[in-house]
Amino acid sequence: MTDLVIRPLAAGEQHRFAELPDPSFVGIAWTGRDYAQGLAKNEYRPEWTWAALRGDRVVARAAWWGGPDDADPINLDWFDFGDDTEAGVALLQGAPFTCEYCLVLPPAWREDPVVREEGQRRIDVSVQAGMRVLVERIRFRWTPADGLPARPDRLEYRPCDDDAMLDAIRRVHVGTLDAHARAQAAREGAEAAALEDLKILRWFPGPREDWRLAYTPDGTPDGELAGLTVPTRNHTSPVIGLIGVVPERRGHGYGLDLLAEATHMLAERGAQEVIGETDFGNEPMAAAFRKAGYQVTQERVFLTWQ
Repeated sequence: MTDLVIRPLAAGEQHRFAELPDPSFVGIAWTGRDYAQGLAKNEYRPEWTWAALRGDRVVARAAWWGGPDDADPINLDWFDFGDDTEAGVALLQGAPFTCEYCLVLPPAWREDPVVREEGQRRIDVSVQAGMRVLVERIRFRWTPADGLPARPDRLEYRPCDDDAMLDAIRRVHVGTLDAHARAQAAREGAEAAALEDLKILRWFPGPREDWRLAYTPDGTPDGELAGLTVPTRNHTSPVIGLIGVVPERRGHGYGLDLLAEATHMLAERGAQEVIGETDFGNEPMAAAFRKAGYQVTQERVFLTWQ
């Protein structure tokens, strides 16, 4: 078999990304995203786009994604290798990036044999390259057609500064079901995990003044912290940036209250859709999304380097 060459696309070679046939059963192409449009928005870049070539033929491709102002990519979300699994493994190992791979999949993707095979092949090749599955997540979407959820008045919502938000994040991370927060805390410590969540919230281009801490009306005269909710937006659409309930207030359904508040705030700003995600293992939050009228639109497998 012809020797492999692993390299980024050079300036003027962007069209070569489309040379690899792709059935688009899985991956970011399944959502309808267009690579050329991503390039135009500076979310994909030639230096973040790598290919494996045998001779002059593209046999595998990978595109790392980031925000238009980011100096480095945030994750890998486009990875195809046709029937050449060797090229897929070599491409992941040869590219210089160590950020996560976010494999986008249709809902209930394992129930369709063709989709299951395509998704599992990408997972298997990533694992062969040295990655591991960190978590599977569910992506939800709300639109005005779904109807606004009830907006309970059990909590009082207040704006906050970064220090207060960071302190709230520290508290909601205790006993969290979020796999990313748990993994980072195990790897770098609880403070690093809290700071990473705050960094992500700052990265969102949504209005900072919409961040909210939620307090109960009982306890001290000023109420006691129950949790946090961050309605915001990414570079494409309004999103639920973060929701969390402090350990001592869990089990009372406050997650739904916090989600409803964020949804109403975004709707009041004119949102025609709101995107949210949670881990498969976070059953209380997944149930809150469903009760609030959100619909499942994707499943996502996140793989990280060992």
